[in-house]
Amino acid sequence: MTEPTASPLASLHNVQVHYGDVAALQGVSFSLHRGEVLALLGRNGAGKSTAISLLLGLRRADAGRVELLGGDPQDRNRRGGIGVMLQATALPPVLQVRELIDLARTCYVDPRSLEDCLALAGLTDLARRRYGQLSGGQQRRVQFAIAVCGRPQLLFLDEPTTGLDIQARQQLWQAIRQLAAEGCGVLLTTHYLEEAEALAQRVVVIEQGRVVADGPLAQFRQQLAPRRIRCRSALDVETLKTWPGVREVVRDGLRLQLLAEPAEPVVARLLAEDPQLQELDVHGGGLADAFVELTREAA
Repeated sequence: MTEPTASPLASLHNVQVHYGDVAALQGVSFSLHRGEVLALLGRNGAGKSTAISLLLGLRRADAGRVELLGGDPQDRNRRGGIGVMLQATALPPVLQVRELIDLARTCYVDPRSLEDCLALAGLTDLARRRYGQLSGGQQRRVQFAIAVCGRPQLLFLDEPTTGLDIQARQQLWQAIRQLAAEGCGVLLTTHYLEEAEALAQRVVVIEQGRVVADGPLAQFRQQLAPRRIRCRSALDVETLKTWPGVREVVRDGLRLQLLAEPAEPVVARLLAEDPQLQELDVHGGGLADAFVELTREAA
């Protein structure tokens, strides 16, 4: 990943948006830098789509400041430096894949070659197929190829792998990593939390129109999602609950499950306190656990 520069590619500064009496965004601030994959997460209605519409110049904020590539998102010159893949996209079904990508390439001064676009999206073998004959997942890959054909400085991906099988999803993930390594900033929204975990260096979580987390993925995952320790042991549950770092203990017969952070001293103490301990297993807290905890606390 390219190190972030001082000047972000896109940013929201204390932004507020209202739809009538409903506050969609309340003082939201975050930024995205060159070479960074940022996952913008939130439940339905949390404000993600509104934030993206501001950055794309599709609407104005009621208060605060929005910047895209150093200027106003509604400036046509700024828009030329971005690529966008939205959830809902209508393309002519009778055109071939190569024709659609070539048509999009004419909008840019220095586009990627057709061959590069096809390869990035895994479409080389489908280049002469009509768009309307493709599966939903294949159509998403065409939309991705169109989004990246102009060599964007900043790429917006809204649920990019919906409808893709496992192999196609992995291929698209690799393409996103390649683009970030080349210096492209990527703003990703997804309901597949394993996708955010696989791609993002930073995560911004929005709940009820407010940012409730903004930072490196590993940082807040460790803080909010304690690790799970499973084992077979006769140790007393109530005693275990008093140990430093232990947040929860559940017994099922001889099997114990502990939620603990940090986990290492708890594991060491388990081994010391119970020489007969068996089937020890430790799992790291995942992004899904952290996301649930964040949104629960905010709500």
